[in-house]
Amino acid sequence: MTTIVNTEQDQAWNGPEGAHWARHQDRWNAVNDGFNTPLLDAAGITAGHRVLDVGCGAGHTTRLAALRAPLGHALGLDLSGPMLAEARARAAADGIRNTTFTRGDAQTHPFDRSAGGPFDAAISRYGAMFFADPEAAFGNIGRALRPGGRLALVCPSDPELNGWVTAMTSLRGILPVGDFGRPGLPGMFSLAVPDRVRAVLAAAGFTGVTIEECRAYGTWGRDATDAAEFLLATGPGRHLMDSAGEPERARARAALTDHLRAHETDDGTVRLLSTAWLVTAERRP
Repeated sequence: MTTIVNTEQDQAWNGPEGAHWARHQDRWNAVNDGFNTPLLDAAGITAGHRVLDVGCGAGHTTRLAALRAPLGHALGLDLSGPMLAEARARAAADGIRNTTFTRGDAQTHPFDRSAGGPFDAAISRYGAMFFADPEAAFGNIGRALRPGGRLALVCPSDPELNGWVTAMTSLRGILPVGDFGRPGLPGMFSLAVPDRVRAVLAAAGFTGVTIEECRAYGTWGRDATDAAEFLLATGPGRHLMDSAGEPERARARAALTDHLRAHETDDGTVRLLSTAWLVTAERRP
């Protein structure tokens, strides 16, 4: 049984944030799907591979990995009970049988090697930035891989190159934005500095680290109003709104909607650029 050491994230992803992501999984995939093919290509998944998806959420990338490994297996690991329930339901509905989903902390989870041996690849799409102890977590992931096994992950790069961050920081002066989006802080941008990524992975026993910039546009809403409401309902948006009075909240909604109108496409949908690092490495032989 997994010991959960990342208790703060465990509480968050089994509370309102996890429920929000589970409810709006299709919307989050519309935001992040542009990174799926680069991530899976970088992992080098073949037909018989065993794949570990770290921070799998509702399991979209786990299912895609399973389809690339029809003779193998894909395990999705996440802290969030609500998202894992959604992952299991979607895999069953899609008829994808070579997947399993497990609740656990990547830092401490006792990966069972008896069921088919170690993993050939580990992937993560925006699921590896929240570890309480990154070196310990990546070390545990590395031990779950076979010698020479491949790690591929997508994590946010410079916050200023991410349209959703620019949108939220445009509210500075209305909401208590503070140092929101600063690189290197615990949370979303903890791996935004390449030298930090290299140091963490080297300490965890990985070699051959490569870091490449990867960009993709994602769809955030049907129109500016819809996208603004969605952004303000996310964890960061909800935190900022809860810290302000009703007059400020009303001003923030109006200002964010105005900001997002500049990103409406011909059909009205709002598309924002996301910029990430595509990180690959190998477990030391």
